[in-house]
Parts: sequence; C-alpha cells; structure tokens
Amino acid sequence: MDTRRHEAGFKDRTRVAAARETILEAVTPHGRTEAVPIREADGRVIAESIRARNPVPGYDRAAMDGYAVRARDTFGASDRSPVVLDRTSGAVGPNEAVRVHTGSDLPEGADAVVMIEQVETVADGDEIEAFDAVAEGDNVGAAGEDVAEGQHLYDPGHRLRPSDLGLLKSVGLRTVQVTERPDVAVIPTGEELVSEDPSPGEVIETNGLTVSRLAERWGGNARYRDIVTDDETLLREAIEAEIDDGADLVVTTGGSSVGERDLLPEVLSSIGEILVHGVALKPGHPVCLGVVDDTPVVCLPGYPVACIVNAVQFLRPALKRTGGAEIEPHPTQRAGLSRKVASEPGTRTFARVRLKETHEEASENADGSGSAPFEAIPTRASGSGVLSSVALADGWVVVPEAIEGLEAGTIVDVEIWEESQ
Repeated sequence: MDTRRHEAGFKDRTRVAAARETILEAVTPHGRTEAVPIREADGRVIAESIRARNPVPGYDRAAMDGYAVRARDTFGASDRSPVVLDRTSGAVGPNEAVRVHTGSDLPEGADAVVMIEQVETVADGDEIEAFDAVAEGDNVGAAGEDVAEGQHLYDPGHRLRPSDLGLLKSVGLRTVQVTERPDVAVIPTGEELVSEDPSPGEVIETNGLTVSRLAERWGGNARYRDIVTDDETLLREAIEAEIDDGADLVVTTGGSSVGERDLLPEVLSSIGEILVHGVALKPGHPVCLGVVDDTPVVCLPGYPVACIVNAVQFLRPALKRTGGAEIEPHPTQRAGLSRKVASEPGTRTFARVRLKETHEEASENADGSGSAPFEAIPTRASGSGVLSSVALADGWVVVPEAIEGLEAGTIVDVEIWEESQ
C-alpha cells in the first residue's frame, strides 16, 4: 500500500471539463452493429446513414374530401355561377369529377380536388355543381411531398425516437442497423455493504443499483455484480474478470478516495493506468478515471450523491462514446433561485433543487435577476451522502468554477439530468 497517497490527499484537482475530455480520449467506439426490427428500435443508436427507400406519400393523393377534377374544367366557377361536371368513377376525363376522400389515390387524369363543401349534387345524382375554381395541385398531396425518394434522413449516432420509427417504416424500412448496446460492468465495493437487512455498522448497497439502472437508461447493457469487499486481491480479480469477459466499460462504486480503505486507485494503478484522480467538483471530487487493457474504468465515490453526480459527468459521456452515440445535452428549465447557493471558487458545484411553478412570465435583467415560470428551491446546500437530497430533487443548478455562489433571485438553468437518455 502506498501510504504517501493517503497522507497527501488531493492537493491538485482536475477541472471537470478536462477530466471528461481525458476519459473520452481513452474511449474507442466498440464498432459492433446489429439489425433490429423497427418496432424494437426505440432508443437505439443508428450505425449507418439512412436514406428514404420510397417516397412519402408514394402516390399523388387527395388532401381533402371532395371531388377530383381537371383544374381547367373549373375555370370561372363561383357561388353565383357554378360549373356543372359529370359524376363518374375511374379516370377523370373532360368535364368529369370523381368522389375522393382524404388520403385516397388521385384518379388518373385529375390534377386538383374541389372540397366537398364547395360541391352540390344535382337532383338526378349524375352531375355535380362546383362553386369553387381550383388551380392545378390544389388540395392534392403530391408523391414525395413529405419525403422524397433517396432523401437523407439520419446520420450515424442519432438515437431513435418513436416518431423516427414511424418515419422509417413509412419509407419502406422494416429493420434498421444499430450499434450494439455497450456492456457496462457495475461493481459495488465496500466491506460495510450488504444487499439487505443491515446490522449496526452495515449499509444497504444502493449505488450499484442506481448506476446500473442509469447505464441502462443511457443505452448500455448493465452487469450489476455482487458486492466486493475492501480487499486488493478480490478487487483486482473482479475488475480483471469483467475485462476478460468482454466488458466495454467497468464501473466501481466506493473506495475511490485516499483513505486507508480506499484501495481502488492502487488496484487500478497496479493493473492499468490512472488518468485522473481527484476532480474539482462538488459533491464528489474523489473520482478516479483510468484504463486497464484498453478498457476504460470509472471508479465512482461511495457517497450516494457524489456517486450520481460523477456518473452523470463521466460515465454517461464515456458510455455514449463507446456505443457511437451523440452526447446530447441535458434538458433544462429556467428558474429563479429561492435562496443563495454557496460554492467554492475553482470548484464546479452541483446544487440540487426542486422546482415549484410560479406562473410568472419570463423576464431577465442585466444582473441575472428577474422572473421565471419556475422557482428553484435548493433541497440541501451540502452533504454528498444524503441520497434524498437528489432523489427528491427535480434537477441541479451547475455553479461554474469561476463563480463564488449564486444570489437568491438569480435566473438559472436547472439541468433535468434524470430525464436524459
């Protein structure tokens, strides 16, 4: 054991952006792909450029209920002087009209549709009176009007949404080539952890559960492993076993700091390379990022909130990069702070908040104050071990390193990180 590390602590901490870039540089997209049916592709990441196989619509169609006609036959029609057309079926000839419904195929010979509201049937039913003059193409959806044949639709890395699936099916695709979900091994560590029914001095393991479910939400296949106690040999064997079993990413929870029971940095150093240890982030600076046999390893802190914050900041982008996905920003909500949020200069702070609707119109002043449709109420200013402070929050406010806190009334962006994919 390297006692110097425990005595020194964290003298230098890497900025969040630099730490994130460092782990991303160590990540190589796995490159594995598979074809899946459209109906099973929601949330999957496209592996190749996609173009429309067929146009949408695939034919000229009526855009309104009414009568398909030759536009030139309606010239001069008006409320006072309707034109009389022969009612027929099949192809449309001179001075003829065919009944059509919205979405139906435009009959051969027709080039426009007179809306049903502008038509009356003559008593014997063989003729109609059209009270509206239409131009060529009026009330007609042309073939390819929505999507042209061969039109570019998506680039690799795009995460498919339900609306995308509908579009892909409409252009004739039945399967889509996507990247395989990255395999993420999640190893909870700590001699005090138990799965359930804790005795005094024991703690129910929650970090591994939380991180594994987040990994699934972010597009990975999570291997939620059994608890590994604080033993260097067992920890080393656990990490190596997952890498030998083909894990694309290995994540540990707990044991990442500089205490005597924080063994993972030394284990990681002995079998691979530490890239970053200690980040200027609050809560959760004792994160450790490294590589073993070209496999990224993310050692998350044991305190629950610190674990979650670091998972969002480092595991999520690394997992996205591994699976070839775009790293999408978190959804945000503008809100006014209900009270001051303190922060440490040089450290990026993630202040947990819940949102309360104010029904006010958005208005911002030059000094950052103003009004917003929501109020951001801090759930707790500090405490990286208080899980409820994040579980009962709607998101967090990010206080940049260069700012020493935010005053009450400041209009801020609340990151709704838990809605991120």
